[in-house]
Amino acid sequence: MPSLKEIKGRIASVNSTRKITSAMKMVASSKLHHAQVAIQNMLPYETLLEHILKSFLAAEAEAQTLYDQERPVKRVALVVFSSNSSLCGGFNANVIKMMQHAVGEFSDELGAANVEVYPIGRKVAEKAAKLGYNVRCNLADLVDHPNVRQCIDLAKELGERFAKGELDRVELIYHHFKSAGSQVLTSKTFLPIDIETELERDHERDLTSNLATRKAQEYLKKNRKKREQKEDETKPLNDNFIVEPDMTTVLSQLIPKLAHLMLYTALLDSVASEHAARMVAMQTATDNADELLRQLNLQYNKSRQQAITSELLDIVGGSVNN
Repeated sequence: MPSLKEIKGRIASVNSTRKITSAMKMVASSKLHHAQVAIQNMLPYETLLEHILKSFLAAEAEAQTLYDQERPVKRVALVVFSSNSSLCGGFNANVIKMMQHAVGEFSDELGAANVEVYPIGRKVAEKAAKLGYNVRCNLADLVDHPNVRQCIDLAKELGERFAKGELDRVELIYHHFKSAGSQVLTSKTFLPIDIETELERDHERDLTSNLATRKAQEYLKKNRKKREQKEDETKPLNDNFIVEPDMTTVLSQLIPKLAHLMLYTALLDSVASEHAARMVAMQTATDNADELLRQLNLQYNKSRQQAITSELLDIVGGSVNN
């Protein structure tokens, strides 16, 4: 049985660890709030762009652009989002696992030299380099400071390479932020763009709370019903509208903007998911520390009581002998 001094030392050590995890949880909660605000600020633009595109699609318009050309896949690029630091549960491990699975599948089909990785985040960049993947660039600074301009530049670079035939397919791997307690690991095609599939994707997010509670799940269910009702209200463009120079040209300008939005949204979702995962991990660590402290205090009190009882017995035994 450990001595009272050893138990006291463990209590002090666990207390110190608990203070650290509690502080990290509060920092992650604050960063999560800022990430939620960034997503909230992006939503009006996303909503309006989607409304325009859905209206055009409802009018049975077709836009043949360089971004939606289907062709044989010979060269693939993966844009993978992770964090720059650890202590966020299985957030990075899950992303890396999906990246390895995707690279393995494409490598078996096309050859390892024809699979490129665009890592956004230090963790995935280090792992990709360690595994010997064909890494194009490292955009780790985007995770700490999300920047729409850099996302647009990256989207343009991928679009230009796709237009030149240097790439035939681009995949995004990231966590879709649904709520503080739910982040869904997602893999979707970035290029070529399937407009209808993209507009029908999951948009549900709870940006009102930093808590992983049942209330958040109920909010998502209500929000889903509201979105379904709103989508039912989408109608074709009025025939009296005049689109200049023509609808196909206008859509050819809107589709690249949708591509820019897809990449920026994936970045914001990944950043918010990272902070949510870290907040939950640190909350779990703090709860475990509280439980361990309870057990150690109980053990300390029992050992102390046992020591006092032994001393009393020694005193009583000595007095009886005298």
